[in-house]
Amino acid sequence: MQLGPTGHSDSFCRDNLPPMELWPEIDLTGFDYPDWLNAGVELTDAMVAKGFGDNVALIGNGRIRTYKELADWSNRIAHALIEDYGVKPGNRVLIRSANNPAMVACWLAVMKAGAVAVNTMPLLRAGELKKIVEKAQVSHALCDTRLMEELVTADKNSTVLDRMISFDGTANHDAELDRIALSKPVRFDPVKTGRDDVALLAFTSGTTGDPKATMHFHRDLLIIADGYAREVLGVVPEDVFVGSPPLAFTFGLGGLAVFPLRFGASAALLENASPPNLIEIIQKHRATICFTAPTAYRVMLRAMEEGADLSSLRAAVSAGETLPAPIYEEWMEKTGKPMLDGIGATEMLHIFITNRFSDSHPACTGRPVSGYTAQIVDRAGNPVPVGEIGRLAVRGPLGCRYLGAPEKQAEYVQNGWNLTGDSFRQDEAGYFHFAARTDGMIVSAGYNIAGPEVEAALLSHAAVVECAVIGAPDPDRGEIVEAHVVLAAEAEAGPLLVTLLQDHVKSVIAPYKYPRSIVFRAALPKTESGKIQRFRLRD
Repeated sequence: MQLGPTGHSDSFCRDNLPPMELWPEIDLTGFDYPDWLNAGVELTDAMVAKGFGDNVALIGNGRIRTYKELADWSNRIAHALIEDYGVKPGNRVLIRSANNPAMVACWLAVMKAGAVAVNTMPLLRAGELKKIVEKAQVSHALCDTRLMEELVTADKNSTVLDRMISFDGTANHDAELDRIALSKPVRFDPVKTGRDDVALLAFTSGTTGDPKATMHFHRDLLIIADGYAREVLGVVPEDVFVGSPPLAFTFGLGGLAVFPLRFGASAALLENASPPNLIEIIQKHRATICFTAPTAYRVMLRAMEEGADLSSLRAAVSAGETLPAPIYEEWMEKTGKPMLDGIGATEMLHIFITNRFSDSHPACTGRPVSGYTAQIVDRAGNPVPVGEIGRLAVRGPLGCRYLGAPEKQAEYVQNGWNLTGDSFRQDEAGYFHFAARTDGMIVSAGYNIAGPEVEAALLSHAAVVECAVIGAPDPDRGEIVEAHVVLAAEAEAGPLLVTLLQDHVKSVIAPYKYPRSIVFRAALPKTESGKIQRFRLRD
């Protein structure tokens, strides 16, 4: 394919795209956008022009923002970025904040100004931030005043970052950027950007070593809404989105910003999206679509037993972790509504295989979203027989483009397919079933054992609230299955319960898969979005 025209005067991103021969096959059938496109405008000013100006766009930190207010707010910030801070089209602008309306406004303004957003999580520390700044050659950083310390430390001895600009993530608007923006007009002529100009550099969640940045165009941000969100979720203006993933993750950016804003709906944002806080905001705002991890849904199920009213939810989207069948089945039993398990990747921007409302099954990831094709292949890239576990390969309207990393690009993209790093199998009916991360399969005495299958078996026991399964080194078997288990309050840890749980697993799945080691824990290590950090258990 050929790239369209560019509006970037700073050519860093286009210069550092992977060579075209290393790109995956891209099929844009059904996704037709003009040569010149600005996603920030499409999600705000264009929505106001369509009559959504008075609709609520964002809720958070005690404030409600309509689409007109969000458009005006982001336009003022865009003026400030260009006129006061010298942001040029194509410059990379880092944004550091928790999930709040101010972060969304800054992100939209960066795109309107023709720059490239680099969203980062508040949990990142100075060393991690410095790597991102250097990798993306970030010239400007917009930072919530409450999170400046680590960024200031990261900037020491840096020759890359020109300006650090504070904004107020609360509702007070009492920071440098806010004060300057308030003096600007609400009308703004957006920078003319190409549909194939990079709008977002999204870093993969692993920031140890050399972090990988994925490159996404303005059109890509609209494709995930016009594809998955339209087809699968059927978003309408009356929807209210909530969720736990950080906006710095593409899962959260899509589910809590792009999807609602593309269709005139609302998003209720939480800086601390713990399961109890999620439950509270769902009830308060009668939320209809929730994005979070399976572990959070488990907590919600317990809360429903105690009287929480989650009946407003019409869509419970689960991703980031495989969805164990017991959680899916209990959710169906208590709500009568399916939970939509799906799989996405930072490299692919968002979900590409998913269940549907009318077609969902336990322990099943579903079928590809329209426009995508998926297959299971062996190490050589050849399709494997139906029912066999192999590597998941995907292609469609989106695909991996690593920033300045041709060797990583060649690993992820092979023969035109994106290899996501997941092991799957496809059944005779065409449904895809997750087995494990490709590098996370447990090989014990010659047997390949998928940890998520063992976890699902353990979770079907009443004594188990949460669990994570890893492979532990063993001199005789190479590895053994080791389960880290959080127990229900009434359960008593000890050798007797270890035996009971082991016997239970043997009765549910093939006996050779049972956990030979069980470690009882008060809690499991998790990311900010609720994803279990198994590498910490291995360490």
